[in-house]
Amino acid sequence: MQPDGNASGNREPKESREKLVFTGFCMDLLILVPETAALILSGSAALLSDVFKCANEILATLFALLIIRRMKAGGKFTYDYGMGKFETLTRIITGSVMVVSIIILVLFTIQRLMHPEKFEMIAAYIGIPLMIFASIADYHHWHAYHRRSKEDPSPIMEAQWRLRRAKTFSNLLLLFALTFSVICIQYEWAHYIDPIVSFVIIGFLLFAGYREFSSSLPDLFDKTLDEELQLVILRELSGSFDKYDEFHGVRSRRSGSRIYIEIFLGFDPEQKMGDVQQFATTLKRSLENEIAGSVVSVVLSRE
Repeated sequence: MQPDGNASGNREPKESREKLVFTGFCMDLLILVPETAALILSGSAALLSDVFKCANEILATLFALLIIRRMKAGGKFTYDYGMGKFETLTRIITGSVMVVSIIILVLFTIQRLMHPEKFEMIAAYIGIPLMIFASIADYHHWHAYHRRSKEDPSPIMEAQWRLRRAKTFSNLLLLFALTFSVICIQYEWAHYIDPIVSFVIIGFLLFAGYREFSSSLPDLFDKTLDEELQLVILRELSGSFDKYDEFHGVRSRRSGSRIYIEIFLGFDPEQKMGDVQQFATTLKRSLENEIAGSVVSVVLSRE
């Protein structure tokens, strides 16, 4: 997530990310309007859950756009560690909104399950063609975002392609529910299809909210490196123990897709500065090759 000094080399993928995310944002707004109309006319619990889910996804996509545009605008010397903390904060806000949405949806769906209502055909007239369109569009964006994530890895694109994948399955589920409700409309038990599917969609939302919190809180509080990465650093240092005198520790922090690592070492005062610099450069390059997305600094220290 750190803005790169080589702006010309990175401008093209960032612009491509912005265009992809903005297209998805506009598509979500386009789907939300008729789906909300169908909800108001039919009172469907499943449509209500999907509208809430879609609104949360629009919020997440809007935050992703803001981050991409802020990175594109620069600010390298204003935000030394990039926009990672802002990205983490927006994910926590999105997760919090999801929790509130889930509480509202659970209460409404329980009420509808206890007092089922007849299925309104207006939900099918609007919802079925809309879900067909949404499924095709989200499937396309799922694969487009996944390709971009492989070409230009970032937490934003990783989150976006996973979001589109979840939306695709959720849309297909709602399409199945609406179609099945129309086929079985003459049966009384079919009135329970709507609230049951609503609970499944709530499950999608619950999982998404959990993922937002579980992936954001450790970064927000600067959780230290995983044990596996610490072992990589110690292995590199132990292989070069004759190049330095003292080891004073490692400090790390995450910022978006970047991991900033500071290694504090003490050297013999008689050692040539050129040798120290050569060792520091070699260690830095070796660790950055071993740890993807890392930025390593070797800090001279006496304590």
